[in-house]
Amino acid sequence: MNVVVCGADGRMGRAILEALVQEKGLTLGAVLEIGTDIKEGLSKGDVVIDFTTTVATLAILEEAVFQKRPIVIGTTGFTEAEKENIARASKEIAIVFSPNMSIGVNVVFKLLADAMRALGSAYDAEIVEMHHRHKKDAPSGTALRMGEAIAQARETTLDEVARFERHGDIGARSLGEIGIQSLRGGDVVGDHRVIFAGPGERIEITHQAHSRENFARGSLIAARWIVNQKPGLYDMMDVLDLK
Repeated sequence: MNVVVCGADGRMGRAILEALVQEKGLTLGAVLEIGTDIKEGLSKGDVVIDFTTTVATLAILEEAVFQKRPIVIGTTGFTEAEKENIARASKEIAIVFSPNMSIGVNVVFKLLADAMRALGSAYDAEIVEMHHRHKKDAPSGTALRMGEAIAQARETTLDEVARFERHGDIGARSLGEIGIQSLRGGDVVGDHRVIFAGPGERIEITHQAHSRENFARGSLIAARWIVNQKPGLYDMMDVLDLK
């Protein structure tokens, strides 16, 4: 199976290329970088893996729909309108769209939902994430997905209960609030910590990425999986059968 890697000159792209060499049954069809011809690049692959920018991803997605190429999207920072564009494209092709391709992180998503349902409203939820100083979007897509998992377990939406900053005389914490705080610095690959603070105790679920290898390996697992799926919008929870 030939894989087209988009964003090959970026951190994740390089990690995917390194992981691809070690994968049996997968070969590199083409790489897409800034200035590369998208149409020609996609024509050389059976499946596309995209870690670029929101603007680049939507351009690649348009061509993927035209050529009927399944695609794995790991780019983050999309607006709600852009996410709707991806959802519309999924009516034509199979798409894995996930803020984090790590197996461990997706297991954490499930753990968070299960923990929230078991703990109930007496426990406050806070999310703290830290990434390298070059990351452009905040909060991270992973932190937002963690917040969504918790909110869904509470039968609400993250938009209704998220709190992204606290400063000054803000008063007491609102019941059901989900706090998400972003830290940036150094070369941190990705740290996420979720705190459930309840009466007399605190529970913490933490994931630390030591390298991008786990994200790269997950994206290749998703690429193998998506080529056998019907058109639709999937995520890594589908790929790993965690739903």
